[in-house]
Amino acid sequence: MPFSLSIEPTTACNLGCPECPSGLKQFTRPTGKLDLSLHQNMLDQLHKHAFYINYYFQGEPFLHPNFLELIRQAKRKKIYTATSTNAHFITKKVAQEIVESGLDRLIISIDGLTQETYENYRVHGTLSKVLEGTQHLVEAKKTMRSKTPHLIFQFLAVKPNEHEIPSVFKLGKEMKIDEVRIKSAQLYEYQNGNPLMPENEKYSRYKLQSDGTYKLKYKTGNHCWRMWSSSVLTWDGKVVPCCFDKDAQHVLGTIEQTPFKKIWENQKYVDFRQAVLSHRNKIDICQNCSEGAKVWV
Repeated sequence: MPFSLSIEPTTACNLGCPECPSGLKQFTRPTGKLDLSLHQNMLDQLHKHAFYINYYFQGEPFLHPNFLELIRQAKRKKIYTATSTNAHFITKKVAQEIVESGLDRLIISIDGLTQETYENYRVHGTLSKVLEGTQHLVEAKKTMRSKTPHLIFQFLAVKPNEHEIPSVFKLGKEMKIDEVRIKSAQLYEYQNGNPLMPENEKYSRYKLQSDGTYKLKYKTGNHCWRMWSSSVLTWDGKVVPCCFDKDAQHVLGTIEQTPFKKIWENQKYVDFRQAVLSHRNKIDICQNCSEGAKVWV
Protein backbone atom coordinates (compact mmCIF):
# COMPACT_ATOMS: atom_id res chain seq x y z
CA MET A 1 0.00 0.00 0.00
CA PRO A 2 1.23 3.54 -0.70
CA PHE A 3 2.80 5.61 2.07
CA SER A 4 2.34 8.88 0.15
CA LEU A 5 -0.77 10.34 -1.48
CA SER A 6 -1.87 13.35 -3.46
CA ILE A 7 -5.50 14.27 -2.85
CA GLU A 8 -7.16 16.90 -5.02
CA PRO A 9 -9.35 19.41 -3.15
CA THR A 10 -10.68 21.05 -6.33
CA THR A 11 -9.96 21.54 -10.03
CA ALA A 12 -11.10 25.18 -9.92
CA CYS A 13 -8.50 27.94 -10.23
CA ASN A 14 -8.58 31.73 -10.26
CA LEU A 15 -5.54 32.08 -12.54
CA GLY A 16 -4.86 31.28 -16.19
CA CYS A 17 -1.26 30.01 -16.33
CA PRO A 18 -0.24 29.16 -19.92
CA GLU A 19 1.12 25.67 -19.22
CA CYS A 20 -1.62 24.57 -16.82
CA PRO A 21 -4.75 22.76 -18.05
CA SER A 22 -6.65 23.87 -14.96
CA GLY A 23 -5.88 27.54 -15.50
CA LEU A 24 -6.59 27.27 -19.21
CA LYS A 25 -9.88 25.44 -18.55
CA GLN A 26 -8.80 22.65 -20.90
CA PHE A 27 -9.87 19.66 -18.81
CA THR A 28 -12.15 17.08 -20.31
CA ARG A 29 -13.04 16.01 -16.76
CA PRO A 30 -15.54 18.06 -14.72
CA THR A 31 -14.65 20.86 -12.34
CA GLY A 32 -15.69 20.23 -8.77
CA LYS A 33 -14.64 20.03 -5.14
CA LEU A 34 -13.92 17.14 -2.79
CA ASP A 35 -16.82 16.17 -0.54
CA LEU A 36 -15.91 15.96 3.14
CA SER A 37 -17.53 12.56 3.57
CA LEU A 38 -15.67 11.16 0.55
CA HIS A 39 -12.45 12.54 1.98
CA GLN A 40 -13.15 10.87 5.32
CA ASN A 41 -13.73 7.62 3.44
CA MET A 42 -10.31 8.02 1.80
CA LEU A 43 -8.64 8.58 5.17
CA ASP A 44 -10.43 5.69 6.83
CA GLN A 45 -9.13 3.35 4.13
CA LEU A 46 -5.59 4.69 3.89
CA HIS A 47 -4.46 6.21 7.19
CA LYS A 48 -2.87 3.01 8.47
CA HIS A 49 -0.42 3.04 5.56
CA ALA A 50 -0.10 6.63 4.35
CA PHE A 51 1.83 9.08 6.52
CA TYR A 52 2.16 11.92 3.99
CA ILE A 53 -0.61 13.62 2.01
CA ASN A 54 -0.09 16.45 -0.47
CA TYR A 55 -3.43 18.23 -0.75
CA TYR A 56 -2.82 19.40 -4.26
CA PHE A 57 -3.14 17.97 -7.75
CA GLN A 58 -4.82 20.51 -10.02
CA GLY A 59 -6.61 23.73 -9.11
CA GLU A 60 -6.18 26.17 -6.21
CA PRO A 61 -6.82 24.38 -2.89
CA PHE A 62 -8.06 27.46 -1.05
CA LEU A 63 -10.98 27.76 -3.46
CA HIS A 64 -12.41 24.74 -1.64
CA PRO A 65 -14.78 26.31 0.92
CA ASN A 66 -13.81 23.76 3.60
CA PHE A 67 -10.20 23.19 2.67
CA LEU A 68 -8.84 23.52 6.19
CA GLU A 69 -11.36 20.96 7.44
CA LEU A 70 -9.69 18.48 5.06
CA ILE A 71 -6.41 19.26 6.82
CA ARG A 72 -7.97 18.89 10.25
CA GLN A 73 -9.47 15.53 9.29
CA ALA A 74 -6.04 14.30 8.21
CA LYS A 75 -4.30 15.65 11.31
CA ARG A 76 -6.76 13.72 13.49
CA LYS A 77 -5.33 10.63 11.77
CA LYS A 78 -1.79 11.88 12.58
CA ILE A 79 -0.86 12.33 8.91
CA TYR A 80 1.75 14.84 7.69
CA THR A 81 -0.01 17.36 5.44
CA ALA A 82 1.22 19.66 2.69
CA THR A 83 -0.28 21.83 -0.02
CA SER A 84 0.61 24.37 -2.71
CA THR A 85 -1.13 27.70 -3.25
CA ASN A 86 -1.00 30.87 -5.34
CA ALA A 87 -1.69 32.70 -2.03
CA HIS A 88 -4.43 34.99 -3.35
CA PHE A 89 -6.91 34.04 -0.63
CA ILE A 90 -4.77 34.21 2.52
CA THR A 91 -6.13 37.00 4.67
CA LYS A 92 -4.96 37.67 8.22
CA LYS A 93 -7.84 35.54 9.53
CA VAL A 94 -7.18 32.69 7.08
CA ALA A 95 -3.48 32.74 7.96
CA GLN A 96 -4.34 32.23 11.62
CA GLU A 97 -6.73 29.40 10.72
CA ILE A 98 -4.01 27.75 8.60
CA VAL A 99 -1.60 27.71 11.54
CA GLU A 100 -4.32 26.43 13.86
CA SER A 101 -5.26 23.64 11.43
CA GLY A 102 -1.88 21.95 11.89
CA LEU A 103 -0.91 22.09 8.20
CA ASP A 104 2.73 20.97 8.12
CA ARG A 105 4.02 22.39 4.83
CA LEU A 106 2.85 25.17 2.53
CA ILE A 107 4.35 25.90 -0.88
CA ILE A 108 3.71 29.45 -2.07
CA SER A 109 4.08 29.97 -5.82
CA ILE A 110 5.93 33.23 -6.45
CA ASP A 111 6.96 33.26 -10.09
CA GLY A 112 8.11 36.84 -10.45
CA LEU A 113 9.33 39.74 -8.31
CA THR A 114 7.58 42.51 -10.24
CA GLN A 115 3.96 42.55 -11.32
CA GLU A 116 5.10 42.48 -14.95
CA THR A 117 7.18 39.32 -14.66
CA TYR A 118 4.75 37.67 -12.25
CA GLU A 119 1.67 38.06 -14.44
CA ASN A 120 3.61 36.98 -17.51
CA TYR A 121 3.12 33.43 -16.26
CA ARG A 122 0.57 33.84 -13.45
CA VAL A 123 -2.04 35.31 -15.78
CA HIS A 124 -4.78 37.27 -13.90
CA GLY A 125 -2.63 37.14 -10.78
CA THR A 126 -1.55 39.97 -8.47
CA LEU A 127 1.90 39.80 -6.90
CA SER A 128 0.99 42.14 -4.02
CA LYS A 129 -1.66 39.62 -2.87
CA VAL A 130 0.98 36.88 -2.78
CA LEU A 131 3.33 38.99 -0.70
CA GLU A 132 0.55 40.16 1.60
CA GLY A 133 -0.70 36.61 2.16
CA THR A 134 2.85 35.45 2.86
CA GLN A 135 3.36 38.20 5.43
CA HIS A 136 0.13 37.22 7.18
CA LEU A 137 1.39 33.64 7.45
CA VAL A 138 4.79 34.65 8.83
CA GLU A 139 3.15 36.92 11.40
CA ALA A 140 0.57 34.27 12.39
CA LYS A 141 3.31 31.71 12.99
CA LYS A 142 5.25 34.21 15.08
CA THR A 143 2.22 35.29 17.11
CA MET A 144 1.17 31.69 17.80
CA ARG A 145 4.77 30.53 18.33
CA SER A 146 4.29 27.79 15.77
CA LYS A 147 6.95 26.11 13.67
CA THR A 148 4.32 25.03 11.15
CA PRO A 149 3.50 25.32 8.40
CA HIS A 150 7.01 25.13 6.94
CA LEU A 151 6.82 27.94 4.38
CA ILE A 152 8.39 27.49 0.95
CA PHE A 153 8.72 30.08 -1.79
CA GLN A 154 8.61 28.14 -5.07
CA PHE A 155 9.85 30.04 -8.10
CA LEU A 156 8.99 28.51 -11.48
CA ALA A 157 11.92 29.35 -13.74
CA VAL A 158 10.85 30.63 -17.17
CA LYS A 159 12.58 32.97 -19.61
CA PRO A 160 10.76 36.16 -18.53
CA ASN A 161 11.74 35.75 -14.85
CA GLU A 162 15.02 33.82 -14.76
CA HIS A 163 17.01 37.03 -14.22
CA GLU A 164 15.20 37.42 -10.89
CA ILE A 165 16.27 34.06 -9.46
CA PRO A 166 19.11 35.45 -7.28
CA SER A 167 16.74 38.06 -5.84
CA VAL A 168 14.05 35.59 -4.77
CA PHE A 169 16.50 34.08 -2.27
CA LYS A 170 17.12 37.55 -0.84
CA LEU A 171 13.38 38.20 -0.62
CA GLY A 172 12.77 34.88 1.11
CA LYS A 173 15.39 35.72 3.71
CA GLU A 174 13.96 39.20 4.26
CA MET A 175 10.44 37.84 4.73
CA LYS A 176 11.68 35.01 7.01
CA ILE A 177 10.51 32.26 4.67
CA ASP A 178 11.79 28.84 5.73
CA GLU A 179 12.93 27.70 2.28
CA VAL A 180 13.24 28.87 -1.34
CA ARG A 181 13.06 26.46 -4.25
CA ILE A 182 13.63 26.95 -7.95
CA LYS A 183 11.46 24.68 -10.08
CA SER A 184 11.79 23.96 -13.79
CA ALA A 185 8.74 24.38 -16.00
CA GLN A 186 7.01 21.54 -17.79
CA LEU A 187 6.35 22.78 -21.33
CA TYR A 188 3.90 20.93 -23.55
CA GLU A 189 5.43 22.29 -26.77
CA TYR A 190 9.20 22.19 -26.42
CA GLN A 191 10.69 20.28 -29.39
CA ASN A 192 11.13 23.43 -31.48
CA GLY A 193 11.68 25.76 -28.56
CA ASN A 194 9.21 27.74 -26.48
CA PRO A 195 9.06 31.43 -25.46
CA LEU A 196 8.94 30.30 -21.81
CA MET A 197 12.07 28.15 -22.00
CA PRO A 198 14.89 29.63 -19.87
CA GLU A 199 18.07 30.67 -21.63
CA ASN A 200 20.13 29.20 -18.81
CA GLU A 201 19.87 25.45 -19.39
CA LYS A 202 20.46 24.88 -15.67
CA TYR A 203 16.87 25.91 -15.07
CA SER A 204 15.33 24.04 -18.00
CA ARG A 205 14.07 20.47 -18.35
CA TYR A 206 15.12 20.49 -22.00
CA LYS A 207 18.42 20.40 -23.87
CA LEU A 208 19.27 21.91 -27.24
CA GLN A 209 20.34 19.37 -29.88
CA SER A 210 22.73 19.88 -32.79
CA ASP A 211 19.80 20.00 -35.23
CA GLY A 212 18.23 22.92 -33.37
CA THR A 213 15.50 20.91 -31.67
CA TYR A 214 15.11 20.23 -27.96
CA LYS A 215 14.70 17.05 -25.98
CA LEU A 216 14.13 16.20 -22.31
CA LYS A 217 17.62 16.35 -20.81
CA TYR A 218 17.05 13.69 -18.17
CA LYS A 219 17.02 10.00 -18.82
CA THR A 220 13.68 8.31 -18.29
CA GLY A 221 14.41 4.60 -18.14
CA ASN A 222 11.96 1.79 -17.49
CA HIS A 223 11.47 2.48 -13.81
CA CYS A 224 9.49 4.79 -11.51
CA TRP A 225 9.46 4.33 -7.77
CA ARG A 226 6.21 6.31 -7.47
CA MET A 227 4.23 3.42 -8.94
CA TRP A 228 4.92 1.46 -5.75
CA SER A 229 5.05 4.23 -3.14
CA SER A 230 2.30 6.72 -3.94
CA SER A 231 -1.01 7.33 -5.65
CA VAL A 232 -3.24 10.23 -6.68
CA LEU A 233 -6.94 10.65 -5.84
CA THR A 234 -9.05 13.21 -7.71
CA TRP A 235 -11.75 15.34 -6.13
CA ASP A 236 -14.44 12.88 -7.29
CA GLY A 237 -12.68 9.77 -6.01
CA LYS A 238 -10.89 8.52 -9.11
CA VAL A 239 -7.51 6.85 -8.63
CA VAL A 240 -4.80 7.75 -11.16
CA PRO A 241 -1.14 6.65 -11.19
CA CYS A 242 0.65 9.96 -10.69
CA CYS A 243 0.53 13.75 -10.82
CA PHE A 244 1.45 13.86 -14.53
CA ASP A 245 -1.96 12.40 -15.39
CA LYS A 246 -3.49 15.85 -15.01
CA ASP A 247 -6.66 15.17 -16.97
CA ALA A 248 -7.19 11.71 -15.38
CA GLN A 249 -6.79 9.77 -18.62
CA HIS A 250 -5.53 6.64 -16.83
CA VAL A 251 -8.24 5.97 -14.26
CA LEU A 252 -7.43 2.77 -12.39
CA GLY A 253 -10.58 2.68 -10.28
CA THR A 254 -13.01 4.80 -8.27
CA ILE A 255 -12.79 4.70 -4.49
CA GLU A 256 -16.54 5.15 -4.02
CA GLN A 257 -17.19 1.97 -5.98
CA THR A 258 -14.20 -0.18 -4.99
CA PRO A 259 -12.03 -0.31 -1.86
CA PHE A 260 -8.65 1.31 -2.49
CA LYS A 261 -6.74 -1.85 -1.62
CA LYS A 262 -8.52 -3.71 -4.43
CA ILE A 263 -7.76 -0.88 -6.87
CA TRP A 264 -4.09 -0.84 -5.81
CA GLU A 265 -3.83 -4.56 -6.52
CA ASN A 266 -6.17 -4.82 -9.53
CA GLN A 267 -5.09 -5.89 -13.01
CA LYS A 268 -5.26 -2.36 -14.48
CA TYR A 269 -2.77 -1.09 -11.91
CA VAL A 270 -0.54 -4.14 -12.36
CA ASP A 271 -0.61 -3.65 -16.14
CA PHE A 272 0.26 0.04 -15.83
CA ARG A 273 3.24 -0.72 -13.58
CA GLN A 274 4.36 -3.42 -16.00
CA ALA A 275 4.14 -0.92 -18.89
CA VAL A 276 6.39 1.45 -16.92
CA LEU A 277 8.92 -1.37 -16.46
CA SER A 278 8.88 -2.43 -20.09
CA HIS A 279 8.16 0.61 -22.29
CA ARG A 280 7.81 3.72 -20.15
CA ASN A 281 8.69 6.14 -22.97
CA LYS A 282 5.64 5.02 -24.92
CA ILE A 283 3.24 6.05 -22.14
CA ASP A 284 1.89 9.52 -22.89
CA ILE A 285 2.10 10.94 -19.37
CA CYS A 286 5.66 9.64 -18.94
CA GLN A 287 7.09 11.28 -22.07
CA ASN A 288 7.53 14.72 -20.49
CA CYS A 289 8.28 13.55 -16.96
CA SER A 290 11.11 14.95 -14.85
CA GLU A 291 10.76 12.69 -11.83
CA GLY A 292 13.75 13.20 -9.59
CA ALA A 293 14.90 16.34 -11.37
CA LYS A 294 12.39 19.09 -10.58
CA VAL A 295 14.41 21.24 -8.21
CA TRP A 296 17.99 22.36 -8.66
CA VAL A 297 18.55 25.01 -6.00
